[in-house]
Amino acid sequence: MNWMQVEAYLKTDDRCVLPLGSTEQHAYLSLAVDNILPSRLAHEAAAPLGVPVFPVQPYGITPYFRGYPGSVTLRVQTYLSLVRDVLDSLHEQGFRRILIVNGHGGNSPAQGFCGEWMADHPGAQVKFHNWWNAPRVWAKVQATDRNASHASWMENFPWTRLEGVAMPDGEKDALDLDRLRLLSPQALRSYLGEGNYGGRFQRPDEDMHAIWAEAVGETRALLEGGWLDGQPDRGERQ
Repeated sequence: MNWMQVEAYLKTDDRCVLPLGSTEQHAYLSLAVDNILPSRLAHEAAAPLGVPVFPVQPYGITPYFRGYPGSVTLRVQTYLSLVRDVLDSLHEQGFRRILIVNGHGGNSPAQGFCGEWMADHPGAQVKFHNWWNAPRVWAKVQATDRNASHASWMENFPWTRLEGVAMPDGEKDALDLDRLRLLSPQALRSYLGEGNYGGRFQRPDEDMHAIWAEAVGETRALLEGGWLDGQPDRGERQ
């Protein structure tokens, strides 16, 4: 969309989607897995509704992966300031219902921040959607294979693989997450190895497409419903 199309859109609707991602190790998969998935999901969910999707924020909070080349992290304070500035900009231009599609668990401080931001912006609504562990998607994942986690099969979609990179066979035992959270970046890399937290490295595409369809449907439902009506300044420009 260009700015004139956005201006025209805001005369009839005030919804938008903001994907949040992270650039970090995902074992044999792309470093951009957490950017590819929320961005693609947001576009597929929003397209039939005509709701604009903003570019994914590609850097998140991932200090524990600093031992892996190519992983880039922001400090919590920096990240929350960034999210605040983006939300402030969207609000200033007239967006009042914002769906954040988050692709990275380390970005969770932003979820708490959104409550604070809404309290400071009466009439604005922000839904924070962790797409991978939302109820419908997680139920589908668990019904497919209960051993699923970071950089395992559950993030291995045709669009997150790298050409020419083969996936190992077999299944990796689930790691001790309590121990993992105590380790320094270098110690974590020694403990974690290639980066998979546990599970197979790949499952049939049929399984992955079924999970993806559930994710698109669940995300679209959040855009379509569940918003509060009659907010004090909804639709007004500031």
